[in-house]
Amino acid sequence: MRGLLVYGANGYTGELVAREAARRGLAPVVAGRRAQALEPLARELGAPARCAALDDGDALARMLTDIAVVVHAAGPFVRTSRPLVDACLAHGVDYLDLTGEIAVFEAIFRRDAEAKRAGVALVPGVGFDVVPSDALAVALRDALPAARHLELAFAGSGGATWSRGTLVTALEGLPAVGWERREGRLVPVRAFAAAREVDFPGLGRRTVVQIPWGDLATAWRSTGIPNLATFAAVPGRTRRALPLLRLLLPLAGLGPVKRLLQAAVRRRVTGPPPAVRERARMHVWGRASAPDGRAVERALTIPEGYAFTAAAAVEAARRALAGEVEPGAWTPTQAYGRALLDALPGVTWSGR
Repeated sequence: MRGLLVYGANGYTGELVAREAARRGLAPVVAGRRAQALEPLARELGAPARCAALDDGDALARMLTDIAVVVHAAGPFVRTSRPLVDACLAHGVDYLDLTGEIAVFEAIFRRDAEAKRAGVALVPGVGFDVVPSDALAVALRDALPAARHLELAFAGSGGATWSRGTLVTALEGLPAVGWERREGRLVPVRAFAAAREVDFPGLGRRTVVQIPWGDLATAWRSTGIPNLATFAAVPGRTRRALPLLRLLLPLAGLGPVKRLLQAAVRRRVTGPPPAVRERARMHVWGRASAPDGRAVERALTIPEGYAFTAAAAVEAARRALAGEVEPGAWTPTQAYGRALLDALPGVTWSGR
């Protein structure tokens, strides 16, 4: 029987996905670029380990032997997704990843016809980016089919923090500009623009600023709502520093500066420890509005982002292994419906 492979299993999030897959009896193959980095996890899980550099087509072909589904967890995906997608299409392997990068979503969605010809499912963003917000967007569209505008925002509580890989990926996008979708088109906006207040059920009122989140690619495809903006909560100290941060973004985007920042992150950052993953929560809010003034709001509370990502990615992989996903390039909700989110523990809806 063809099985599951987790690429990037030596990274923070990839290891969580591999452990969750093993816990659920999916017997994952752990994979990455360096055997030495994989060996401790492989021994602990009793899992086979396979190595392949993403620029080595022959090694990728060997790595994918007897594999039905890949969960790709090694970012920055803007650099790593294309060769693994190519290999999956060439060898008939379904591809799932954990990206939140708009450019990666857009590039994969452009390969829909190619994926259908190859009989392969391509489903990017099967973690916190963007399973909960994609399902929330569809729920809002269903509640207000005439909606033309959609706003999505998220906030953390209980000490939620970021992993090394997430921060390295964020730095890769510098010098960042903001983005929003207007009448179906992606349009650049000022970085950290449009600060506003959002009342998150169970959390309270928080200030959010506009960010370029993956839903600008996915929610539009899942809902057809042509005008979208995405936001994240920021603490007061960060909010007060936003004018300075905007000035520093061009400097941070210079190649040498970016590499120094990424190196510092790799040395000093790991990710949330188990106690934080256990207690922290993420809160996702959305509002859809129609031209006649009608509007609806819904919200979700889910487990801490990395814990949620591991559970969501493994459930998505399990369903792909069972043949539940049609060939093509899909958003999570296009591929699985809301059943994927509804199958996950610790998810509560408000205003439903």
